[in-house]
Amino acid sequence: MLETGQPFPRFSLMDQDGRNVRLADFSRRWLVLYVYPKDDTPGCTIQGKAFTANKADFDELDTTVIGLSEDDVASHKAFCNKFGFTIDLLADPKHDLLKAIGVTQTEHKGTLYWNRTTFVIDPHGMVRKIYTNVKPEGHDQALLTDLRDLQAKHPAQ
Repeated sequence: MLETGQPFPRFSLMDQDGRNVRLADFSRRWLVLYVYPKDDTPGCTIQGKAFTANKADFDELDTTVIGLSEDDVASHKAFCNKFGFTIDLLADPKHDLLKAIGVTQTEHKGTLYWNRTTFVIDPHGMVRKIYTNVKPEGHDQALLTDLRDLQAKHPAQ
């Protein structure tokens, strides 16, 4: 797995609208990239709703929040539409980025799922914090608190 202080791998993935999204697109902002197991499941829905509800708070901190899972673009689009998400979701059906960042998998009822993991990336592409075994409830608020501290320690300049 990546470690704090390492550069986040460059990527180019499609979002729920079929737009190509790259790490370089966030060179002037902080990025919260959260990995979640599967679209339209209870915990994943809690996370998407919380990040959408607090989008303005993240915007105030010059931070973009993006979800990442192995689901495809069509699944992401349906998930966003169903719950009115205003955050983007990236599709990694070939697991290229998921493997590059070292997210682990857990088996549940015979199916492997990517473990809920969140990366905080500064405007220079450096990983500043990693959360593993994330619990969906309250994670957005913990991130907002930690982002304020991280931004004070690592100004964008």
